[in-house]
Amino acid sequence: MPNPLIECIPNFSEARRPEVVDQIVAAITSVEGARLLDRSSDLDHNRTVLTFAGPPEAVEEAAFRAIKLASELIDLDQHTGAHPRIGATDVVPFVPLSDARMEDCIAIAQRLGERVGSELNIPVYLYESAATRPERTNLEVIRKGQYEGLKAEVETNPERKPDFGPAKLGKAGATVIGARNPLIAFNVYLTTDDVDIAKKIAKSIRHSSGGLRYVKGSGFFVDGRAQVSMNLTNFRDTPIARVVEFIRREAQRYGVGIHHSELVGLIPQEALVDAAVWYTQLDQFDKEQILETRLFSGSGVASDAAETCPSFIEELAAPTPTPGGGSAAAYAGAMGAGLVAMVAGLTIGKKKYAEVEAEMQAIRVVAENLRQELTQAVDDDAASFEVLMATFKLPKDSDEQKAARSAAIVQATLNAAHIPLHVAEDSVKVMELALKCAQHANVNAISDAMSGFAMSKAALTAAGYNVRINIHSLEDKSAGDRMLAELIEHEQEAEKLEAEIRQVMQERGGI
Repeated sequence: MPNPLIECIPNFSEARRPEVVDQIVAAITSVEGARLLDRSSDLDHNRTVLTFAGPPEAVEEAAFRAIKLASELIDLDQHTGAHPRIGATDVVPFVPLSDARMEDCIAIAQRLGERVGSELNIPVYLYESAATRPERTNLEVIRKGQYEGLKAEVETNPERKPDFGPAKLGKAGATVIGARNPLIAFNVYLTTDDVDIAKKIAKSIRHSSGGLRYVKGSGFFVDGRAQVSMNLTNFRDTPIARVVEFIRREAQRYGVGIHHSELVGLIPQEALVDAAVWYTQLDQFDKEQILETRLFSGSGVASDAAETCPSFIEELAAPTPTPGGGSAAAYAGAMGAGLVAMVAGLTIGKKKYAEVEAEMQAIRVVAENLRQELTQAVDDDAASFEVLMATFKLPKDSDEQKAARSAAIVQATLNAAHIPLHVAEDSVKVMELALKCAQHANVNAISDAMSGFAMSKAALTAAGYNVRINIHSLEDKSAGDRMLAELIEHEQEAEKLEAEIRQVMQERGGI
């Protein structure tokens, strides 16, 4: 039987409070089967794009939980940012992936829209393939006037009546839900700070102004440069290389060039391959010539490994700030938990260990839960560091901006310390389970229990350094005193557990 896979890419009107984004991410990942693929926050736009995927039911439920929580935590009356928006959860597109059809995504959009409108009392507009009116296929039409303009018109203008929910906006605004094909969010930065040039180029390239068919674009001022911000809605018919070259030629008219470009969220591999082929002029190229395509095509061990084992070690070795030591700590802790689960599993069902079977079953369940938490922390730690780095780019021209920037840096620093602190706590829990396995589980796997303990101890040590370095950077040291005290408690408990498991290894393992 086919297992349809659906992708969801909700956009939230928040980036400057990472703790809020963390809570929304947690709401999504709380649904079994919903896997977070990417998290991208832009402080200038004050907008976060999350990407997750999974079975249709899981993705639909995760989207609802995220919308609900965002409506409670984000106040549009207080929101400012460069990106157009009408809601706390601004837009929620569903994209069909393997074994899924566009009709499946349309049905999800309709069910979710009705539920959000009735249960959360939030106006919902359907767009793209799920649109109920031709003019609402285009997101820009629905978002015209942004939150403030829609709030002024929705109660009196029948053209702006939502598809679901009340014709009235609360502080969470409205939400646009739909179904579409894969989209590439792509930004090009120019070698100028003149935002008018970016706006002129965006006007020339976007389809609504007579430009390329599947391009939507606007001009912004971001990170000290003029930026052409785009959504490429059909990369097959309007390839990314064509877009880049169009912008390059337009920029030359104004005496500027392309400084660099960036992706927001994820991009289909096919789009990058097409761009590489175009620029290298591989006219006779066949995609089967790609090593990984040939290596992982069809079924078998290599294919399964490619799907289930991301190359974390390669990412760790790359010359990039993330993933770093905090992510490595979480990864080590997850390996420790995995070993504990394995040892418990090797004990269950053995007659010799019937008396401890119930204990081993409980240990296995708890170890698996810890493994999942620590695995999620690998990405969370990297994301928290990126948010912290972004706070240093906040404007500081006025006293008010300086104060807001300082507060954001403190909050992001505390959040960056909180994640490894949680890793430290989980690591000690894994050590406790490893000790019980060493004491009572299958003696043939006692070295694996000790290995799980050792991995967890390494996780605690590495996490501890990450907690300390973050709170050390705070001017107000009192803000990190509680965290430091909690960390020291975990470290002291780990010392006691290590003494115990070493004694067990001598008595029961003979080493």
